[in-house]
Amino acid sequence: MVSTNSSKSVGMRIFFTGVGGQGTLLATRLVGEVALKEGLPVTISEIHGMAQRGGVVESSVAIGNIFSPTVADGEADVLMAFEPLETLRALPKCHAGTWVISNMTPIIPFTVATGKSVYPSQDAIYEPVAASVAKLVRVPALELAREAGSTMAANIVMLGVLAGTGKLPVKEASWQAVLVERLPARILAVNQKAFAMGLELGAKAIC
Repeated sequence: MVSTNSSKSVGMRIFFTGVGGQGTLLATRLVGEVALKEGLPVTISEIHGMAQRGGVVESSVAIGNIFSPTVADGEADVLMAFEPLETLRALPKCHAGTWVISNMTPIIPFTVATGKSVYPSQDAIYEPVAASVAKLVRVPALELAREAGSTMAANIVMLGVLAGTGKLPVKEASWQAVLVERLPARILAVNQKAFAMGLELGAKAIC
């Protein structure tokens, strides 16, 4: 997905990481769609990995006069992390000015479930992240999605948070238009509610 209109270039790299089944790739595509709707130049990269088996999924969106969607270490302006431990693992992608938006709900790996390893505490995960970046926004995405009507909308909660922070220079109307265009009618209302909840949380994060 590429747009070549450079008149509104902002030069931003957003790195997405999560676990298969969390809707990470859909969220990536929706961000690309909303940037295109605003006339921003966009390139998207997706690394599916073992998405169907609960493995790590990584993707990125580059906006502006950035000709490679690849995000090298130290280049992510925003880290969208859909799982806590993956937030910590992706920390090398960040720099001192990065905003990190992290879903707080863990996906327990097989090795932890079988007792072969231990999942770190929230403090062990988030303390080094908070100390290394400009802003860490911890999101109870699953809880908010459940309140909206479906736990499957946690990824849309995360997008609402991103929109609320204003880090991506697009209008709320463009977000809403993309949700209407890309989501099935039967789940649209729930996802719009989830987005609104995330939007409110993201706006609070900049206060």
